[in-house]
Amino acid sequence: MKSFLKKALVVSAISLAPVAFAADMTGAGATFPYPMYAKWAEAYKAKTGSNLNYQSIGSSGGIKQIKAKTVDFGASDAPVKFEDLEKDGLVQFPAIIGGVVPVMNVDGVKPGELKLDGPTLADIFQGIISDWGDKRIAIMNPGVKIPSGPITVIHRADGSGTTAIFTDYLAKVSTLWKDAVGAGAAVKWPAASSVGGKGNEGVAANVSRVKNSVGYVEYAYAKKNKMTTISMKNKDGNYVMPDDLTFAAAAAGTDWSKIPGMGTYITNAPGAKSWPITGASFILMYKNPEKKANSAEVLKFFDFAFKEGKQMTTELDYVPMPDATADFIRKNVWTSIATK
Repeated sequence: MKSFLKKALVVSAISLAPVAFAADMTGAGATFPYPMYAKWAEAYKAKTGSNLNYQSIGSSGGIKQIKAKTVDFGASDAPVKFEDLEKDGLVQFPAIIGGVVPVMNVDGVKPGELKLDGPTLADIFQGIISDWGDKRIAIMNPGVKIPSGPITVIHRADGSGTTAIFTDYLAKVSTLWKDAVGAGAAVKWPAASSVGGKGNEGVAANVSRVKNSVGYVEYAYAKKNKMTTISMKNKDGNYVMPDDLTFAAAAAGTDWSKIPGMGTYITNAPGAKSWPITGASFILMYKNPEKKANSAEVLKFFDFAFKEGKQMTTELDYVPMPDATADFIRKNVWTSIATK
């Protein structure tokens, strides 16, 4: 695991230590944005002295913890429905945009060299295509030497917003996947040869360890671990590679202000350069929080992230929220949170 993840883990370990210092803010949830939140937290502490204790436990865990009122904010890559937000007295806003990328461990195949379309990727994860020597893969990749071998599918073992984004995409591009598996933070993985991993970290580690495997992780984990990514055919019919530019292209057409609760998936978005498995990570907070001072500090933290954290965001190949969207969040979401 590369240096920024090591550093992030150190930050988390310090803030969790009961003998160290009391955290001014607590959050829990998605592993998708964890590298970004760790970097923001380090910079915010250096500027303000305030600490963030963020538990990277998966989106489902983050939703459970905010509902249990054990944290100041929950984080989920799977957006909560507007009616559920209203019922529970919560608000939701996107904090960051990134990409989920399929990764593989096959000898001799370089990053981006293998090209797949959505239905073929779905059939691989469904176990319909179970060997790298399958003719469908070969036809799509003329001139690429792909050694045959049984495919091991690596997937998330925990409830995961990364999984929700990934399966939402597969369900949009494959009727077979939609009917047999569906979409959500946790699904029953049908491939006969499959291995679960906890968090993006666990999936990345398993793909790196298991030969002839395929998995899916948030792009920062793939890049920093120098994993072999797969080039994907997007809705416009173009093969694209994952990076902050293709993620931004996918998100460009999203008008967050017109979406109730701001919760939506942006997978399989149109656009010549759009990465097809793009998603946002969301923050959940109570309108009337028990710890109002903590919630006020959380809003200051994300205001700092939106303003001063933009360069850090692009350095880790995430996409910052557009200024207009950040302004909408300040005026229409944060104002509904009682901080006094």
